[in-house]
Amino acid sequence: MNHKTPANWTGRDDAMVESAIRKGATRRDLLKMLMASGVALGAGGSLLLRAGQAVAQTPVTGGHLKGAGWSSSTADTLDPAKASFSTDYVRCCAFYNRLTFLDQAGIAQMELAEEITTDDAKTWQVTLKPDVTFHNGKTLTSADVVYSMKRHLDPAVGSKAAAIAAQMAEVTAVHDRTVRIVLAAANADLPTILSLHHFMIVADGTTDFTTANGTGAFLCESFEPGVKSVGVRNPNYFKGQGPYLESFEYFAISDNNARVNAVLSGDVHLGASINPRSMRMMEGQDHVQTSVTTSGNYTNLNIRLDMAPGDKAGFIEGMKYLMNREAIQKSVLRGLAEIGNDQPVSPADKYHNPNLKPRPYDPEQAVALFKKAGLFGQTIPIVTSDAPTSAIDMAMVVQQAGAEAGMKFELERVPSDGYWSNYWLKAPIHFGNINPRPTPDILFSLLYASDAPWNESQYKSEKFDGMLTEARGSLDEEKRKAIYWEMQEMVANEAGTIIPAYISNVDALSSKLKGLQPNPLGGQMGYAFAEYVWLDV
Repeated sequence: MNHKTPANWTGRDDAMVESAIRKGATRRDLLKMLMASGVALGAGGSLLLRAGQAVAQTPVTGGHLKGAGWSSSTADTLDPAKASFSTDYVRCCAFYNRLTFLDQAGIAQMELAEEITTDDAKTWQVTLKPDVTFHNGKTLTSADVVYSMKRHLDPAVGSKAAAIAAQMAEVTAVHDRTVRIVLAAANADLPTILSLHHFMIVADGTTDFTTANGTGAFLCESFEPGVKSVGVRNPNYFKGQGPYLESFEYFAISDNNARVNAVLSGDVHLGASINPRSMRMMEGQDHVQTSVTTSGNYTNLNIRLDMAPGDKAGFIEGMKYLMNREAIQKSVLRGLAEIGNDQPVSPADKYHNPNLKPRPYDPEQAVALFKKAGLFGQTIPIVTSDAPTSAIDMAMVVQQAGAEAGMKFELERVPSDGYWSNYWLKAPIHFGNINPRPTPDILFSLLYASDAPWNESQYKSEKFDGMLTEARGSLDEEKRKAIYWEMQEMVANEAGTIIPAYISNVDALSSKLKGLQPNPLGGQMGYAFAEYVWLDV
């Protein structure tokens, strides 16, 4: 983690970087921009890029970091298979490891695995790194990997990745450091899939998750669901470097302004996923910085197809025409977003369909469709909350558009606490917030397959399910792309999920917090920040 500042860096370059970051530029975009401007980069093009900053970084060991996420509940868990929210992912990344992880370019790198090989994308061999130990001193073996993978296949576990893991027809130990994974059908994405937070490796036979016994960079000192967790540095960590922090504490502050103020006051070093409107609160505050990641996160309006009013023909399409995407992008998200086209594969993904244009804002067309559904003039409730990013502001945009068109929407604002358990996936019309996923197969398997665990609008299509299986097994990239493009069109036109924008995640940071970089799995360095950051105190 050796970051070098270019010798010819200037104040003009600072301003250029800050402007680009506020517009949602990725790290890759910034590197290209700087090279085009004649700025000489350090070895490997490594720079730490933040709003108004490009500074040399030398890791410092020690210190206690406090971080604040945005969602938490008594359902918080240390079981990676059951992890649902950002607070769960942060803890899992700190206490456990995966077989692979995604680097900043979205490429799967080895973590617990030393090597993963295949001849046909159906039968895979995983060779584990030697001399890796769990926190209780047990040595990592193939039995731990077999147990961890098979847990996802057990309905009693309730794994959130069960639909994805179902493709693993066979997981067996060849010997102590070798595992064979045989898929039901070929899937070239397996190394990337294994980088998901749910596929953290736990010790063989683990059933008690009141604490965490992983191989990760931190030992679990304490865990109180819905309150906080504390991790302390693992002195026997298998990686050659890190973690740098002596300890870290993580909890949730659900109120956005309170989370920002906690950073401004110095009570926390990191405030995760802040609302873009809060950027103004931090202007001119030299002791606070921002980290911006654009990687496919979105807040969506979900209309269930199996409930009224979503079961009335024309209503959902009308809502898609009533969604003022430009207003959401510019006003609600302060330009830190890209316009969405009602499907989850973002422009950052190589399989994104650029020909699928977003529906225009067309209130007249919306009214015609509401009349077709027999709902024009009726009062339609929409459940919203601070829990999904910017959901209340988006709901107000919809309500205003409806009022101007003669359609009344009643906003039911509910508390953040309990929102994901009591309203998400359940209410007839409600908001969701989906974190980035590295492949279309994962997005579609989690959110749109008929048996998807998070099927937000209860979309079901045998044709879609068949195409998902076909694309997953194809080694022909052009064929695979064509299938994914058509699937995006199906979701945009047939599902009840309205995705108005792909949001740039903004984390607020104390100027003392160093080393945070973008990651395709989302903000907070793909939720793995604790292992890599340090405090300059």
